[in-house]
Amino acid sequence: MTTDLSDQRTLLQRYLPHPLLTIALVLLWVALLNSFTIGGWLLGIILGMLIPYFTGQFWPERPVIHRPLLAFSFILLLFYDVFVANLQVAYLITFRRSSDLKNRWVTVPLDLISPEGITVLAGTITLTPGTVSSDLSADGRALLVHCLDARSDQDVVDRIKNRYEARIKAMLP
Repeated sequence: MTTDLSDQRTLLQRYLPHPLLTIALVLLWVALLNSFTIGGWLLGIILGMLIPYFTGQFWPERPVIHRPLLAFSFILLLFYDVFVANLQVAYLITFRRSSDLKNRWVTVPLDLISPEGITVLAGTITLTPGTVSSDLSADGRALLVHCLDARSDQDVVDRIKNRYEARIKAMLP
């Protein structure tokens, strides 16, 4: 009995609706266990397959990443920025008085329109120590960001728009 390629793809999509999520869940599970045992990997694989399967009906359509190499370079940039921001925040906390910090709330106008792109941007801002995205305007056109130490609102807006939003917009239009 033979099955054609479209039937195999349909079966794969049915039982493994979000393969990247499955991989991420397995790696996250193993990282949280902090041990590399066969049982840990097996349980991670089972959870990584079951969670997307049972929650698949709640997920929107998968976003299409138009430029995968740009996505990869964005992830590398994010890792670099998280590392540098950790050092900067450690310095601020250790060597500066809290009264000397220029913390502020900044409204960042958005050019992104896709919910996935806005979510990636908000997550990126929050992952970078020293900044937290805290609210999205009702119309989805602005993001409220808290900064631990910022010289001016415009510096924050320019950095977010040029460093992150432009790249996300190129990946997820």
